This record gives sequence, structure tokens and C-alpha cells, in this order.
Amino acid sequence: MTHQAQDDLLRKLRVSVEAAKRHLPASLPGLFALTDPVRMPDPIAVANQLFAGCGIIYRHFGADDRLSVAQQLAKIAHSRNLTLLIGNDPDLAKQVGADGVHWPEARLKEAIEWRTVFGIMTGAAHNPEAIGLARTCHLDAALVSAIFPSSSPSAGPPIGVARFRDWANTAGLPVYGLGGVTVANMSELQDFAGSAMIGALGSLQGQAQNLSGFKT
Repeated sequence: MTHQAQDDLLRKLRVSVEAAKRHLPASLPGLFALTDPVRMPDPIAVANQLFAGCGIIYRHFGADDRLSVAQQLAKIAHSRNLTLLIGNDPDLAKQVGADGVHWPEARLKEAIEWRTVFGIMTGAAHNPEAIGLARTCHLDAALVSAIFPSSSPSAGPPIGVARFRDWANTAGLPVYGLGGVTVANMSELQDFAGSAMIGALGSLQGQAQNLSGFKT
């Protein structure tokens, strides 16, 4: 990738994040980066590149070093003004002082008992019924997938932008598009939803222009 191409991607990322922030509650970021042991093998490096207005969801999947990684992410989030959520682990989130928890769809109802503990809680949703459940469980946002075609083995047929917009209009809570979302296509969501990415941000690691230092 050329330096100009890198600059163009990073400019597009910032513009889309800022556009999404304008219609989201002040407490929510315009972008969530979700960690993944395969598609984002170095979450610390990605967190160190993110800028204010972004969030990171640490999904540890039972990793032995989860406490150490979560503690490092909490320090980075504090210093860079990022939102940090811990996936599916409220005890770890409380232990490291994270902003909150991201819940899988199967556990959305459990979020209710943690409502007074955390400032932000989000949940996964794959259809309007799950979005409605996230709303009734008083979650702050739903991450809806998959919007675009995705290489993830767990991704189903893509919802598509038009149908996702219809869902967002009746959601009753903020929504983020996940699944096949990249820096190149997130502008299709920025006017009505936030964006959530897994592998796309991992691919920006090690590029010459640091995300936090890039100027629009």
C-alpha cells in the first residue's frame, strides 16, 4: 500500500467516525474495534493506534493472559480517551475498571443485573427480535451483524445496508453495523449507525501513519 493510499484510508476512517459520533449519544464511540485471536492477533497494537471517539471490545475467549491484556488495554484506553468494553465477562470488566461489557446475544437478559455497575453495555443482535431484546434489557447499543458479506465462519447471509437502515430506524436504541465492515465501506453506515470492525483495523497495524496522529 502506498503512502497516499494509507493517508486516504486513515482520512476516511476519521471522517466516518466523526460523522457517526454526531448522531450517537455522547457516551458512545463512533467505532468499536472488536478483538479476535486470529483476525486481530495484537489488540494492544491496535488500541495504541486508535484515537478519541473510538472504542475497543476485548474478547478474550478464555485466554490465559486475559487479565494482563485487559489491564494493558485499560491503561491505553484511559490515556487515549477510548471506550473499553470487555466481551462476555463482567467480572473481568469490573476488575480492570473497564467502561462496561459487551454481551453475546444468548446472554442479553443477564445484562439487567449489571445495569447499575457499568456505564456502558452493548449486546450482539442478528435480527429485529434480538435488537428489541437489547432495548428491553436497557442496553446502550446493539451491534448488528452481518451487514456486508463476511469471511467469518459464524457470519450468516448479509443483511445489507438498506435493510439494516430500516432496522435502525425502529430499533429504539443506537446500533452499530458489524460483519464485513471496512474503512472503505463504513461511510455507508455513518449517517444512521456506528461501525464495528474486527479484521479490517488489524490490517492497519504497522502502517507508516499512526492513527492517533493523523490530521483531517
